[in-house]
Amino acid sequence: MVNGLQSPVDMAFLGNGDMLIAEQSGKVRLVRNGKLQAQPVLDLSSKFNKLLPVDVRGLLGIALHPKFNSNRKIYVFYTAPTSLDKIDHTNIIAEYVLPKDMSQLDANNGKVILTTDQPGQGDNGGCLRFGPDGYLYLAIGDGGGGGDRHGPVGNGQNLNTLLSKILRIDVNTAATMNVAYSIPKDNPFVGKADVKPEIWAYGLRNAWRFSFDKATKQLFTADVGEGLYEEVDIVEKGGNYGWRMIEGNHCFNPKEGCDFNGTIKPITEYDHKSGISIIGGYVYNGKQLPTLKGKYLFADWAGPLYYIQKTGAEWHRGKVTLRNYPENIKVIAFGEDPSGELYVIANGGTLMADVKGAIYKVTN
Repeated sequence: MVNGLQSPVDMAFLGNGDMLIAEQSGKVRLVRNGKLQAQPVLDLSSKFNKLLPVDVRGLLGIALHPKFNSNRKIYVFYTAPTSLDKIDHTNIIAEYVLPKDMSQLDANNGKVILTTDQPGQGDNGGCLRFGPDGYLYLAIGDGGGGGDRHGPVGNGQNLNTLLSKILRIDVNTAATMNVAYSIPKDNPFVGKADVKPEIWAYGLRNAWRFSFDKATKQLFTADVGEGLYEEVDIVEKGGNYGWRMIEGNHCFNPKEGCDFNGTIKPITEYDHKSGISIIGGYVYNGKQLPTLKGKYLFADWAGPLYYIQKTGAEWHRGKVTLRNYPENIKVIAFGEDPSGELYVIANGGTLMADVKGAIYKVTN
């Protein structure tokens, strides 16, 4: 266990036993030999909006390049101020190169890869993951403000915006092409008029943590609901997950008679009697917990931990009970190490200033 963290939201494994922890308040912290190092390897807080005591902006995601051992590249997702009218902030995905001695980086030495303007404070997404294909996938929320009230169909169904989407970009050929990133040729909307070619899937309100199953290569995501339903989806190339028309398996806008044709249903959903904000996890592919093998482990911010498992054509959900697990903590995210073992990222409070965050490894 690692404790003494300030609003941890994500983690990455360097492959040598070291871990990087992203704190929402702006710091990327190093854990070496199980101990949290005092000096951050990167502090982005100077680039943020002034964060509120309870906020959903800040540093939201981190990912290592698949060839990190040779190129030392990391990618971060954070929010920054903007002077644009009716825009709360800008979402920024940036690339940094970590020095081998892990000394602190200058926050101004990053390379901005991609930006999106965010009308509202919330629903930012923020997850970054490299897929088995080597491309960078990232989730961006619907723009905030409640109900995706952005244009005639909302950002969710508008294919000419990056908001409310999972994107897929190529950061590997960028240097040779002198661009921040390029578009993989097999992205589903390449070459279509008035459609952003970065889009991999759409109609997701606020995908809070997605992951690839190491065994099947399927992309799982949790999508945080607006008010009534939380859901888990398997993300398919070009898939439409229905928001803002649909929340879970139910009409949202319009409230009745919405058109489900062409949309993909979640593999599980639950209402707010069972939780209030879903937290995406991982399909377990480790060796220490054989009873969890092949099950997708996820959580809710209100406390419950769940799994789902496919039996035949159906997905069934159950609860997970962890021993020696502190009460009244808030699950924020999960981590997966190179061997497939899982970690719970949790907060002991709700204020940004709280230094009660911790990382727990799920073991026997």
